[in-house]
Amino acid sequence: MAVGRNPLAGGTDANEHESGDMLSVSDAISLAKARVGGMPTLVVTGEVSGFRGPNARSGHCYFQVKDDESAMDVIVWRNVYNALGVELRDGATIVMHGKFDVYKGTGRLSFIARRLELAGEGALRQKVAALARKLEAEGLMAAERKRRIPRFCEHVAVVTSPSGSVIDDVKRTLARRNPLVSIDVVGCAVQGPYAVDSIMRALAVAAQAQPEAILLVRGGGSFEDLMTFNDERLARAVAACPVPVITGIGHEPDTSICDMVSDRRASTPTAAAESVAPAIDEIVDAIEGRRQRMGAALHALTTAERSRTDMAFERASQAISSRIARERAVLDALSRRRCLEDPFAFVEDRAIYVMQTEQRLHDAMPRLLANQELSARVLAQRLEGCAQRIVAPHQASMRALAASLEALSPLKVLARGYAIVRDDQGGVVQDASVLSIGQHVDVRLGTGSFAASVLGTNESPTM
Repeated sequence: MAVGRNPLAGGTDANEHESGDMLSVSDAISLAKARVGGMPTLVVTGEVSGFRGPNARSGHCYFQVKDDESAMDVIVWRNVYNALGVELRDGATIVMHGKFDVYKGTGRLSFIARRLELAGEGALRQKVAALARKLEAEGLMAAERKRRIPRFCEHVAVVTSPSGSVIDDVKRTLARRNPLVSIDVVGCAVQGPYAVDSIMRALAVAAQAQPEAILLVRGGGSFEDLMTFNDERLARAVAACPVPVITGIGHEPDTSICDMVSDRRASTPTAAAESVAPAIDEIVDAIEGRRQRMGAALHALTTAERSRTDMAFERASQAISSRIARERAVLDALSRRRCLEDPFAFVEDRAIYVMQTEQRLHDAMPRLLANQELSARVLAQRLEGCAQRIVAPHQASMRALAASLEALSPLKVLARGYAIVRDDQGGVVQDASVLSIGQHVDVRLGTGSFAASVLGTNESPTM
């Protein structure tokens, strides 16, 4: 079959090509490629679909960008994708700067993105990611920079909105787990154009009270709602705060820049409160565990010193026995030699030696035993002193905690004439409106209890 002349050769302009000329596939693709290559750089926005990448070998990404009516193939080179700083995913809205190109092998039309950025929430996330990398490079997120927070805090400050359920949740959590914790509430705005300055002022006010920790908390919200806590100025203020800061911002999946630079990040405001207020029973268990460990350590130390004393006594006894055996061997040798010369002299010498040995033993053993006894007494006194110094602070702490627990005990309240009423499910009745006429209840007094039936209710408070 005859093939027409190549419109791209011989100086002929592609625009002058006549529709009647026949082209090879390569010529047709080359013609299309030339036409497309002459198009200007375009700025295109759309939604990512069918994302594949980066390619395992080349690192390039291949996907489609679509709107309500059309879709087009897109190629993003590796260096362009790496410069984006975040991972693309289906559904993300992007803005691309680039040109169309035709692949010569298949004639497929694709948009080659020379520059790429996220739009909408994606742009915000990209900005937050860039700030996170900057602050991480400065060391503000380093683990060694974060300060230790006491396990048992007695005084904490809470920085949050004074209205809403968050501050109520924090107060309830602290009161339930450890009512001995003192709370300072510093109100601030947590959302809006003035929130950053408001929170920074609240942090400064809270730090002046010198609490053991500051809880910076707010409830959940959209990514845009939480952008206040991705502000660079606020993040630096949290890192520079003279008091350790615990953040509880949003819910479990939410992580802000303030979370990253704080001294401790909790998943929710309630979790932040729980982290500084272990329950009373946990405190008692911890003290009991320490008491048992100290007792075991003292017992092990005493056993080791006793074993050392026994070994020293055993070595002394063996040394004396060995010396006696050597002396006896020498005397036996002498006795055999002198026995032939003067039997009576041998007997006299033997008796003298035995008496001298007996006297040395009598003299040596009390001194040895006295020295060992003195050493044992000194060690016992040191152990007793160490035990007193170790146990005394904890005894005082346990007495204080026991007194606090005794003061908070519901039995004390009952002893003053109050009662606890439980419904037929065992739950404590706090509101008369939940009772019904004829319902059976159990009434606990200071001493004993009794069953009763509800004859009537009065929902108004009485004294």
